[in-house]
This record gives sequence, C-alpha cells and structure tokens, in this order.
Amino acid sequence: MAKKTYFVTGTDTGVGKTLVSAAILEAAKVAGLRTLAMKPVASGCEDTDDGLRNEDAVMLMGAMTESLSYDQVNPIALKPAIAPHVAAAQQERVLGAERLAGFCRGLQMRPGDLMLVEGAGGWRVPLNDRETYARVPQLLEMPVILVVPLRLGCINHAMLTAEAIRNDGLKLAGWVANRPDAEAMSCEGDTLNYLMAHLGAPCLGVLPWQPTPDPGVLAEDIRVDVLIEN
Repeated sequence: MAKKTYFVTGTDTGVGKTLVSAAILEAAKVAGLRTLAMKPVASGCEDTDDGLRNEDAVMLMGAMTESLSYDQVNPIALKPAIAPHVAAAQQERVLGAERLAGFCRGLQMRPGDLMLVEGAGGWRVPLNDRETYARVPQLLEMPVILVVPLRLGCINHAMLTAEAIRNDGLKLAGWVANRPDAEAMSCEGDTLNYLMAHLGAPCLGVLPWQPTPDPGVLAEDIRVDVLIEN
C-alpha cells in the first residue's frame, strides 16, 4: 500500500500542476522511492490508436517509477478541452466524488512510497451540480499540495485556496511556486517572502520557467524529503 499519498491542486487552471507533480515524482525517484500517480479525470484528451489520451496523464506515467496502464492513471478521459463537469455532460457521462475516490483507493492498495493524485483546475472545480472536486480528497482525508503560479494576483488566490483547504478539514502539506512565464513577475522576491510567511505550510520548491518543460531538471528544486517525513 502507498505509504504517503497527496492531492495536488492549484490556485487556478493552467498553473503547472502536472509539471510540478512530475517534478515531485522525479525527485522522489532520485531519492530511491517507489512512486505512483494518477489524474482521475482529464478533459482535453486526444484521439489515438489506443483510445483517448491526455498529455498530462502521459507525463505522469513517464515520471513515476511503477508501471501502470493508462486507464489506471486516467480512468475518466474526456475529449472536450473544457471544465470537466461540462465535458462529461456533453459526452452523457456523470462525474461523482465517491466514484473518483474509489479509483484512488484502488491505486493506493498498490505498494509504493509516494502517490500523487492530481486534480483538475482549482480547488472548487465542479464535478456535478452538488459536488466540487474538493470532495474527493475530503473523502480520502488526503493532505494537499498547492501549486502557486508566480504572477500578479497569486497572493490573493493562494491565501484563499489555502483557507478553503483548511476549512474543508484538510491539511495543506506544502506548496510549490511555479514560474509560468519567461519574464519574472514584478517584485517576485517580495511575493515569495509574503507567501512563505503567511501560507502556514512549507515551500517545497520554487521552479524556474523553462522553454521546454523538463521535470527531471526541475526535480533538483524540489524538497521531497518534507513529503516523506510529513
């Protein structure tokens, strides 16, 4: 059974959750740990000879140490590149937190040292008219890793997301700052200092911008020991 499992969320969509997750997995691999990962729901999948495939799920497969089938990593693949609940409705499917949590529990039964579950979008992304994705880590009582993009407005978004995570009864285990743009944000150092002083969780890394993302290189900037000792 996976010894440590974390849910990876972001302050918004497009903030680098998959890249950060892959970097964490690569860092764990360097540390000699056995790793697993999954993205239970993925929209924006492409048709291939093997069926629908999502590039984020494929990146996770390449970064983890254990060999899993695509369906184990991404059990619900949706073609439209839109919000998951809308994409599911367009394909006449229904998303539910209990079912997604069941997929996660199944993978947790496999042996490993570290397992990551990557969410979709931000903390309050809807699954249906009654539930948001936040319900999944709640059902699993899973600590959370928050990805914060270093851009204007990130302090407000990060603080509100951290507050929501804690109000939902979950632990913010750590956060990762990710530079999504080639040009650094104005007063980046001041922003990082504020987040480090006020988020109330350890910073697991500050990832530089890369023209071609390489999780293996970014792994050097990740403090994976914090997650294992947590």
